[in-house]
Amino acid sequence: MKVLTGMDESLALKFLEKAAEVAKNSTCLRAKCGSVIISGYNIIGEGFNSPPGNHEEQRRCLEHKSELHPKVSDKTCCIHAEQRAIISALMGRHDKIFKSDIYFARIDERGKIQECGAPYCTHCSKLTLDVGISRFILLNKEGICAYNTQEYNLLSFKYGGEDD
Repeated sequence: MKVLTGMDESLALKFLEKAAEVAKNSTCLRAKCGSVIISGYNIIGEGFNSPPGNHEEQRRCLEHKSELHPKVSDKTCCIHAEQRAIISALMGRHDKIFKSDIYFARIDERGKIQECGAPYCTHCSKLTLDVGISRFILLNKEGICAYNTQEYNLLSFKYGGEDD
C-alpha cells in the first residue's frame, strides 16, 4: 500500500469525488458505494451498488447475514460498485482496462466520502486481477491509499474483520 501525497493525492481525490457522485445512484438500503475506472486521465467505467437490474424483488439489503447459509460467500444482494464499473468499462472501452486504476468510495447519508477500512472483498479483488486493473484506490484512516491489485487481493483474503 502506498499513501498518496502531493499531486498524486490531489488527482486521486478528484476521482474519489467522482466515485462518490456515482455512489449517489445506489439504491442499496445498507451502504452507498461508487467506483470509477481510470485509464490515463479518462473515466472508462463507472458503477454503483444496487440489486441486479435494480429489481425491487431482488432486494435483501435488510436481511440479517447470519440467516444466510454459510456457503453463501457474498452476503449482499447487490451487484458491487466495482463489478458494475468493470462491466461498464468492458462494454465501452475494453481496450483501455488493462493497467487502469479503480477508485472506490463509500458515502454517508449526506454524500460525504467515508473511510473504507481494510481491503476485504475477495469477489472484487479477484475480478480486478482477472481483467488486468493495476491499482485499487480508496480512502482509509491512513489517507488516500493505492494498493496494487495483487496486494489488495491478498489482504482481502487475510481480512480479519477488525474494521467490521
